[in-house]
Amino acid sequence: MPQAVGVIQTLGFPPILAAADAMVKGGRVTLVYFDLAERSEFVVAIRGPISEVRPAVEAGLKAAESCHGGNVVSHYIVPNPPENVVAVLPIAYTAKVERFRS
Repeated sequence: MPQAVGVIQTLGFPPILAAADAMVKGGRVTLVYFDLAERSEFVVAIRGPISEVRPAVEAGLKAAESCHGGNVVSHYIVPNPPENVVAVLPIAYTAKVERFRS
């Protein structure tokens, strides 16, 4: 099944928490990455089937923007990322997140 990666970056922690919550509830996706980007910006990445990542990211964007003070800095969806991208960037299914895959 074709996989995709969805990423949302926000200013501040509450919007990224709201986005992550909405994304994992909005589709059969797995949260694979979270980190502090820069200047109080946070980033979260999910993976799953393309048909599940798109609505999950949309739900995450809506949740982040509706959060008090929510400011989405950036977002992007990568359908079918090549193996070399998955190998280099921190978006692989790791043992830590594998138990949460549906």
